Amino acid sequence: MLRCRGDVLVVVKTGCWISQPPLNALHNLLHALSSHCRRKLKADVSAAFPSLSADELSELVPNKEDLNVVKIYAHKGDAVTLYVLHKNPVFFELEKRLYPTVYMLWRYPSVLPAFTTWPPVLQKLIGGADLMLPGVVVPASGLPEVKQGDYCAVTVVNNRAPVAVGTAAMSSAEMNSVGMKGRGVCVLHTYMDYLWAFGDKSGPPSLADADSEELEMNGEQCNVEEREEDEKGAEEEPCPGADQITDEACPGIEELSLAEPEEQKVEQSNMEEEENQDDQKTPQEMMDALLLQCFLHALKSKVKKSELPLLTSTFLRNHMFSCCKNVFDVFCQQLSKFLQSMQQQHNLVQVKELSKGVESIVEVDWKNPELRSFHTPEEAGGEAAPAQDGGEGEKPYHPPEITTLYSVSARLEPLFLDTNKRKGTILQPTEVRSLITEYVKKNELVDQTNKNYVMINPTLCDCLLEKSEYQEVNVLKWDDLFSRTLGRMQECCQVVFPGQAPVIKKGHIEPIDISVASRGSNKKVTLIKNLEVYGLDPTAVSTALQHRVQASSVLQPLPGAKDKVLVQIQGNQIQQVGNLLLDHYKIPRKYIQGLDKAPKGGKKK
Repeated sequence: MLRCRGDVLVVVKTGCWISQPPLNALHNLLHALSSHCRRKLKADVSAAFPSLSADELSELVPNKEDLNVVKIYAHKGDAVTLYVLHKNPVFFELEKRLYPTVYMLWRYPSVLPAFTTWPPVLQKLIGGADLMLPGVVVPASGLPEVKQGDYCAVTVVNNRAPVAVGTAAMSSAEMNSVGMKGRGVCVLHTYMDYLWAFGDKSGPPSLADADSEELEMNGEQCNVEEREEDEKGAEEEPCPGADQITDEACPGIEELSLAEPEEQKVEQSNMEEEENQDDQKTPQEMMDALLLQCFLHALKSKVKKSELPLLTSTFLRNHMFSCCKNVFDVFCQQLSKFLQSMQQQHNLVQVKELSKGVESIVEVDWKNPELRSFHTPEEAGGEAAPAQDGGEGEKPYHPPEITTLYSVSARLEPLFLDTNKRKGTILQPTEVRSLITEYVKKNELVDQTNKNYVMINPTLCDCLLEKSEYQEVNVLKWDDLFSRTLGRMQECCQVVFPGQAPVIKKGHIEPIDISVASRGSNKKVTLIKNLEVYGLDPTAVSTALQHRVQASSVLQPLPGAKDKVLVQIQGNQIQQVGNLLLDHYKIPRKYIQGLDKAPKGGKKK
């Protein structure tokens, strides 16, 4: 999905950042297509979308009207090309493949096979999620016929105008065979993202859905027949099964039981009313409602009285972003106006300019009825285990249980021979202490004059003492005995992920390493490695950090390590990385290396 943060465009699908100059200089990148390029573009469009007629192709790629191209380059050299007609992008080319924009599909909605979903799902798609199959509404005619990788569009119920563009994650046959579970459409571009904002920012037209019209007509027919049956039923005895509407009486409608509990009917009617209200809201009203919900969530669960006065920029970065991931890009430029609305219309906060050009939240009305009646998601449904990046369809993350173990070495094998513990046997520290204690007592090696000491026999001498100590050391303290024994054993670690068999690895477990390096003209970058050891997906962690710190990140292969990835993010972000790993993923501090390199707090002189 194409979205903009400050002076850069991000292609979330490919995970790369695309440089873009300030908007006031964009006209320098625009240039009209030559006649040769127009012919080539028209041939490419015709090949990609064969259902377009010759007249439609001429309208999309006209011979005389202005058709401009914007070329933008990514970190790795990949080029993204936008084709702009009448100030609206109509196509974008990514990885040598041409895709239509929503502006183009609103003119020709039948160009791509479309999957239908519910209106609330659109907000998830705008936030960067792919369309999951459980959210797809299957019409009576069945799913559209697609193969894996085919172009496809996404529409909402009761409107045929596409709101998202992507590729099929699997074929239609596979979707049905897996029981409509998993990822259905890999979304590249949506209505209300920053590719859409490059155009005139118009909304989708209202295009009647043929299936919904047929459904409504069938529903009206059913209601008429049901009323007729009720009138007849007053005089005649009802026949068996008359309390159900079947597809024989109403073609195209699935069998529904009318013997539902009253509570279920009331709940269903309430849900339908809420959905209808959501459908009637304009995109701006939906955005305002979402911002208000995020604002109340941040005030109630994040902000403490001791933090006041709180810089508005700090409130936005540290508190709002974590509650408002879907809309933070749009929100950054409207923070001042939004806080004025919260102060004047809702009386929730008081904002003052404590220094020139710097606003702070100085007071929060904690007794405000709107704030007190608001329930955070954690209060409403219980706090769930954190997903790796919060994306839809992601499994919740649970940190592994790590236990230090010890393996019997060749040198210590005689010490454990009586208990039949051979070389390579894995033991817990408590087992080692127990076996050593049993060996000492069995061989009567406890010093009778001072029971805190153990006398050294030939076996203990060979196993635990250095050659220089053979003639000097005759006794050892218990603690020294245990520490020498563990020190001469091979250290191992047992890693247990939830629902998986334990894995035992030799040596120390590698900690998650966080470091800071310089790039170019004294620019700092933060490097994170060994995330895979703890079951963390580097891509998901990179995305989560982008949301938190608003900086670009890159994934690179780790030199000298197979199947390991290095996460690089702009700036010294050790503090934010530490907070993410400690607070969100619950990784123990002892398994994180480099937290001491975080920038020290305090005012700059």
